[in-house]
Amino acid sequence: MLESAMLLCGAFIGLALLLNLWRLLKGPTLQDRVLALDTMYINAIALLLLLGMHMESPLYFEGALLIAMLGFISTVAVTKYLLRGDIIE
Repeated sequence: MLESAMLLCGAFIGLALLLNLWRLLKGPTLQDRVLALDTMYINAIALLLLLGMHMESPLYFEGALLIAMLGFISTVAVTKYLLRGDIIE
């Protein structure tokens, strides 16, 4: 039962990643693209956590933590660039 639920969740997260990719490529504004990229980070983290649960390996959880930190930092940097024109003041 748990295996089938994890498979179903993986399929939905994969579908969400494809929809985020579509928004990233076709987004009408730059803000939509940044938001799509941020959502892709979150979906990638969820997919890695599911894979870690399936494989029963803590290595995937560490990878998810690294992606979370890099995703947050890159989102803040891109947003700061869009608002002020530079990252470091």
